[in-house]
Amino acid sequence: MKSVCLNFQVHQPFRYRKYRFFDIGNDAYYYDDYANETIMRKLAVNCYLPANKIILDQIKKNKGKFKVSYSISGIALDQFKLYAPEVIDSFAQLAATGHVEFVSETYSNSLVSLSDEQLFREQVEAHDKLIEQLFGQKPKVFRNTELIYSDELGDLIYRMGFETIMTEGAKHILGWKSPNYIYCNALNPRQKVLMRNYRFSDDLSFRFSNPAWNEYPLTADKFAGWMTSTPENEDVINIFINYDTFGEVQPKRSGIFDFLNALPGAVLKTGKLAFVTPSEAAKNFQPISAMHVLHPISWADEERDLSAWLGNELQKEAFNNLYALKDQIKNCQNEVLLKDWNYLQANNHLYYMCTKFFSDGEVHKYYNPYTSPYEAFINYMNVLSDFTIRLNNEVPKNETQQEISKLKEMIEIKTKKLEEREQELKKLKKEINSSASTEASTKKTAPKRSAKSGTAKSA
Repeated sequence: MKSVCLNFQVHQPFRYRKYRFFDIGNDAYYYDDYANETIMRKLAVNCYLPANKIILDQIKKNKGKFKVSYSISGIALDQFKLYAPEVIDSFAQLAATGHVEFVSETYSNSLVSLSDEQLFREQVEAHDKLIEQLFGQKPKVFRNTELIYSDELGDLIYRMGFETIMTEGAKHILGWKSPNYIYCNALNPRQKVLMRNYRFSDDLSFRFSNPAWNEYPLTADKFAGWMTSTPENEDVINIFINYDTFGEVQPKRSGIFDFLNALPGAVLKTGKLAFVTPSEAAKNFQPISAMHVLHPISWADEERDLSAWLGNELQKEAFNNLYALKDQIKNCQNEVLLKDWNYLQANNHLYYMCTKFFSDGEVHKYYNPYTSPYEAFINYMNVLSDFTIRLNNEVPKNETQQEISKLKEMIEIKTKKLEEREQELKKLKKEINSSASTEASTKKTAPKRSAKSGTAKSA
């Protein structure tokens, strides 16, 4: 029987207030509390709470045959604690059913996996510790930020203890292959790779309420029929979407909640489909082949690469300046600074600097507090500049590097002096050899004097 694996991503960044140049060094509070609370409360009411209730009801109604999984960032959980603690309670109710899986990811929903292994490991550990604390589960499956994956990243994540990883079923990677199988890491065949079915996922995320779409309106029965009609020998259909699809991206008036409520019954009544969690999918099916991914892929935009976050010079400069602080951060014990550091890493800040708006449409503008990528860049760099000053005061840049710098300087000086001495020695040797050669030549060619010629006449 073919399986359906649902995963919902839950993440929102802490948004920054208008932080001007003259604030640098004078004001260390960066956050737009009004915007953060307003957006989170809106999402709680419009999405998280009603969607969670429907899923809980459907799990009970279908006696555990309906299963889902969630990827919730640590930053989102921090905001729930501040602005909507009832959302955490509703997720805890889902966890208690035993039919909901919580997937591992980075605490900050960051791009740290592209920069530093130690900090990456620490973020994942911090996230998983929080998940276990709140929901009583230790995550077994890994979902990197924005489904970013490559052979090398996958191998690293396997060594971190995750035998299964989720990523995008990118067309340029799959080629003629179907995403509806489990694959394995090309460098480490022991790691299983679940690949997102982007067609079915994007039908829900982006096309559901579009009346110009030739499949509009989309019903649960139609959607279940599509999945049933996929080749019989395929194993698992992975539908990975942002959770705010329900009620926000696709508003309530679109019928998205009616769709969600009807989906479990429509799928199960086919008799050909069953719901599984990611860890169950990995347990039930074996990889059919290795998936070679030399360069990182993601689920963003048509390119399915990193260009949504690192595609222009603004983004690269912000990214490089942020992670230039990593050695100091490793020696920082200040909890306030570390909290700000976590929030600075949210990938959204780089996403807001994207200059592909005109080619890739509204997706980049959703929840974007800035009017242009340049405004996003300036505001972020102002915040980062102030943070750097505070970090330098707490962990002076030279504190960890001063001795190394001194040693390097001493070595350079000594090396230079040695080189000078070697040159002097070579010069002296050359002069000595030259002098000796001249003297020898002189002795050979000079005429011998007689004893008489060298004696003065006596008076």
